[in-house]
Amino acid sequence: MAQLSNNVIKCVEEEEKEEDYLLSKEWKGLVSTLPKEQGWLSRNIYKYQGFWYDTKHIQGVLSLQKHFKAKEKDIILVTTPKSGSTWIKALAFALLNRHKYPNAQKNHPLLTNNPHLLVPFLEISLYSKKDFVPNLDSIPSPRLLSTHLPFVSLPESIKNVNCKIVYLCRDPKDVFVSLSIDESFKQFCRGVSPFGPFWEHALGYQKESLKRSDKIMILTFEKMKLHPELVLKELAKFIGCPFSKEELSKGMVDDILNLCSFDNLSNLEVNKNGKLPNGAEAKVFFRRGKIGDWKNYLTTQKIQKLDTIIENTLAKHGLTF
Repeated sequence: MAQLSNNVIKCVEEEEKEEDYLLSKEWKGLVSTLPKEQGWLSRNIYKYQGFWYDTKHIQGVLSLQKHFKAKEKDIILVTTPKSGSTWIKALAFALLNRHKYPNAQKNHPLLTNNPHLLVPFLEISLYSKKDFVPNLDSIPSPRLLSTHLPFVSLPESIKNVNCKIVYLCRDPKDVFVSLSIDESFKQFCRGVSPFGPFWEHALGYQKESLKRSDKIMILTFEKMKLHPELVLKELAKFIGCPFSKEELSKGMVDDILNLCSFDNLSNLEVNKNGKLPNGAEAKVFFRRGKIGDWKNYLTTQKIQKLDTIIENTLAKHGLTF
């Protein structure tokens, strides 16, 4: 019994140390009142505004909501973890900067920088440090930024100024096998996953896009893989930089797709051996980039379970993969 008590005390002390390190005094009181469960990617996972966040992310979420001021020309890329964030960042960055860097194979920032450095996550990178608020006013317009936040938790300024939002969704089965399998399956199905529930996250943006399709674009990873040229043209038009006839005739679409392809990006030195400022290895953002890879990992029972959830949540609202 004494040993058990000592273990409990040790766990509590470690949790307190983690929170002291990651959370500012401003948010500790609020976070202490939130429902929490044991995470599979972190010690704890907290429920805030109906969605779940790791300790290392909740600080950024709260700071972002309070301090971020959106501009009308901002472009916000939204994904859930492991839904194609790296790819959509690379494509959007290449599209917006194609006139500045017309030669995709010479001196292009994507050749020497991981896409997550060029298009940083708001809550994970820019607003994640406690007691620090970044000044983003110096970023030239249109600002290209990204987030994993569900629609309900976006800063009010993003919703109110009507900036462009591009939401990329992916088959939950492929999302899940990119995260983990055995330990986390039940939690994932219950919605207790980082930035989850996955289906509520997707539906939030799907429903908003029906109200204002000129401001919120819904893409799927599967459509991007199957029809990359079509999707890239649609994306370019949506974010306000459509391809000219001259660009199309010169093969600009193929140039960008080749530059941002999984094979090209994953084999660059910066992505094979580089690290991000937080110490994460760049290569972890490149898994396999395939459709249907879940077939190699999930049992029939798990597939049926997830398919049932998808049918009862996403499919009936028109979101299919």
